[in-house]
Formats: sequence, structure tokens, C-alpha cells
Amino acid sequence: MVIGSVRAALLAFATWLLALGSATAAPGPDYQRARQDALHFKPQIDQASDAQCLACHAEVLKPTVRTTSPAGVQAATAKAWYQQTSTYAGEQDTFHRRHLVTPMAQQLMQLRCNTCHQGHDPRDENPLSSATAQRQGGFTLRKMVVTEATCLKCHGQMNTAVMGLPEPWPKSKALFQDNCLLCHAAIRTNRHQVNYLQADAIEQAGAKGSDTCYGCHGGRAWYRINYPYTRTPWEGMSTEAPDWAKHRPTAPEARFRLTPTSSSKIQTGTQP
Repeated sequence: MVIGSVRAALLAFATWLLALGSATAAPGPDYQRARQDALHFKPQIDQASDAQCLACHAEVLKPTVRTTSPAGVQAATAKAWYQQTSTYAGEQDTFHRRHLVTPMAQQLMQLRCNTCHQGHDPRDENPLSSATAQRQGGFTLRKMVVTEATCLKCHGQMNTAVMGLPEPWPKSKALFQDNCLLCHAAIRTNRHQVNYLQADAIEQAGAKGSDTCYGCHGGRAWYRINYPYTRTPWEGMSTEAPDWAKHRPTAPEARFRLTPTSSSKIQTGTQP
């Protein structure tokens, strides 16, 4: 009986040592270390590839739309807000998938993770928590995205007053042959010449009908807020800017300007 007890104790001790060795040799994920990884901060975030981001955040591209809402509404029988124009085709999908991997995203966009996510400063995750937390451009607590300077770049409300429309586009489009390019073919569409959009594809899609344009600029407006779009010069542009445009920039942000190495699709490998 004594020998049996000793053997049981030795076996238990050996099992504990093996478990300890395994834990030491292959530690599990360390959330706090990952959270403070240099990739989440400037300047590394500017060079981060989508593959590096998706190594930890792969779940953002997994189809996780509910087939039935908590209220019992079948997704297949209801239209989401982004399905209200003919621009978006297909079943309901998640936010990141709609902007990165859906057919529409692949056709018209070149968004990458760091197009929107630009890292963060831990000191600035709570309002006025440090002497240097004098924000410009909005409070960035959730998801570290300045939404009013990011989402509105594509989803700003149409400023019908500045455009000279008698009424909002749904009521005015018949006067313009339901064709945004009737006015915009020669002016302002060069604002699509940025590295997060596929400008040529957008122009081709816009020529087929106004829903392509209105789908983003108005039809899926973000909180109905206007956005002061870059007033990129175009051929024949007047040298005298109207009062409403005098404060607007004349070129995209440096990180959005086109370069020969601009990627065309979501990167799943090493950033070129």
C-alpha cells in the first residue's frame, strides 16, 4: 500500500512537471503584450500590412450576420440600411466585409486596415487624461478611428445647397436625367484619385446610373453630416474659390496620395 501511494505521488509529480514544462516552452497568447505591440502605434502602423493586422483580427472577415434578428425578423426577408439603393447587391454582410472583401468592395475600393485604423496613444484613450491630450479632429476612444474624418470621406451627406439642387437628389434627379455625371464628368470626380479607391471603376459604374454615386454620397450618408471634400483642381477650374470652398484643402492627405506602389486589393501577404 505504501509503495502504491509513493508511485501515485511520483506519477502526480511527473505530470505536474510535464505541464509546467509545456507551459514554459509554449506560453499562451499574452493579451497585454499584444495590446502594446509596436504595430499599434506610430510610425509602425503606417507600414502595417493587412496580413499583420489579420493575424490577430481575422474574425473581422468571418461571415457572422445573424439569420434572424433578436426580434425574430428573418434577414433574408428584410433590407438593411446599406441595401436601400441598387448599388449594393447580395445578402446582408458585416461591416468590415462590406468594405474589404465583398464584390462591391473589390470592384470599387482599395481600403486597407490602416486606411481607417491609425493606431493610438494610450494617454489619449480617455478624455483629457494627460497634458498632451489636446485633440484635433474628434474623440477617438472606440476603435481608435476618428469617424468624422474617416467615414465621411465616402459617406458625407450631399450638400444640395452648395450643389445648387432645388431639392434633395431623390426629388431632383429627374431634372438631371438621373445622371450625376451630367455635371460631374468634367469637374470634381478627380477627387476619387486616392489610394483607397479605384477611380476608373467608380467612373465606369457611375456612368451606368446615379445610384452608384448616390449610394455612397447621400444614400448611405453617415449621420447626415456634410464633409468638406478636397477641392482638387480640375481643368478649367476658376481661380476664384467661392466662400464655401475657401477653407477646403486642395490635395488629399499625404498618406492617401497615389504612388506607383499603391496596392489594388486587400493585402494578405507582405506589404510591397
